[in-house]
Amino acid sequence: MNLLEQFETYLVGGAVRDELLGLTIADRDWVVVGATPEAMLELGFEQIGKEFPCFLHPVTKEEYALARTERKSGSGHTGFVCDFSPDITLEEDLIRRDLSINAMAKASDGTIIDPYGGRQDLQHGILRHVSDAFIEDPLRVLRVARFAARFAPHQFKVNQSTLELMQQLATNGELETLTAERVWKEVSRALTEPVPSEFFQVLKSCHALAAIMPELDELSGVPQPAEHHPEIDTFGHVMLCIDYAKQTFDELIVTFATLLHDLGKGKTPEEEWPRHIKHEFRGVPLVKKVCKRLRTPKEFANLARLVAEHHLKCHTLPQLKPASALKLLEALDAFRKPERVILFSKACESDARGRLGLESREYSSPKLLVQYYRAAQQVATQPLLEQGFQGEALGEEIRQRRVQAIQEIKLSNE
Repeated sequence: MNLLEQFETYLVGGAVRDELLGLTIADRDWVVVGATPEAMLELGFEQIGKEFPCFLHPVTKEEYALARTERKSGSGHTGFVCDFSPDITLEEDLIRRDLSINAMAKASDGTIIDPYGGRQDLQHGILRHVSDAFIEDPLRVLRVARFAARFAPHQFKVNQSTLELMQQLATNGELETLTAERVWKEVSRALTEPVPSEFFQVLKSCHALAAIMPELDELSGVPQPAEHHPEIDTFGHVMLCIDYAKQTFDELIVTFATLLHDLGKGKTPEEEWPRHIKHEFRGVPLVKKVCKRLRTPKEFANLARLVAEHHLKCHTLPQLKPASALKLLEALDAFRKPERVILFSKACESDARGRLGLESREYSSPKLLVQYYRAAQQVATQPLLEQGFQGEALGEEIRQRRVQAIQEIKLSNE
């Protein structure tokens, strides 16, 4: 049953774009032309959203928004006044959208309404702004970069004129008006896209990365030893790492930890280049700073800090003494949070294999770390209590037996 048959209703945005690309449609959003909030409520729609009237269909629960225009009234992403009167046209609604490929609509008879060249841009793989109103919303800088990461497998590129508008937003202070929650939402979503590195590459190309994550931006141009890093550039290395993490493991927390693992190299004195002695320790406060600024989930921040501080220990795990291997497990709090062993190992593997031409290199540490953990974890406490061990003596005995268990695994692997 069409509850809105007296109004013009169009499928819009991403659903139209993805259908034309032959992709699976995740969400279907609709625009209603000629309606009022009162009319929508009378039809049984549930109103959501505060800035402008948006409604949930009483049966399908899909979102229906009234056609609207926006006028800049202040700074930032939310500084707009909306007009959603019944005489707003579909074309007026579409022109306020960010990219031409998102500014198409589909009528009930299947006709594609494309007043701003979105279909042609889809065919040519172009991410292009719809109008100069693009510059009124700083969030669009992050959104365009995220679309670049999403459609990188389809060879999409940002139009040069759009990139110039993004650069204006990056240099006029508007990005600083975005809330931590909005920035984290875009960054975290970008890290789940098929090629997350493209997000950061685009931000860097329009000078926005320095405003969003200067600690990462500072890695560009910082060299590393060619024998370990054929890609040389530290920023380039991190980009290879996050793409490997996404494409191999596809776990946001792992990709995020991988993103921050080498921040300390940005603080290495130039006279020490290309070596980065103790960069892992210099990176810890930087990781904490980034996570605090973005207000990341606590466990994301914890894992990122642990990977930054201890990834070199994972790389050299086969050579570590059993006592040192146990210290690594203890640093991970592995015996209370065993899931960290796997997550930490995945981030370290992404670092080891995120190197030009070394993507398939032998890397045994993840498997070995799991073996060490399982062996140490099997040391039972109850028999020791029955033998009379208590307090510090009990803790030391458990530790010695765990070291011995790790030693046995180490010997069996040699």
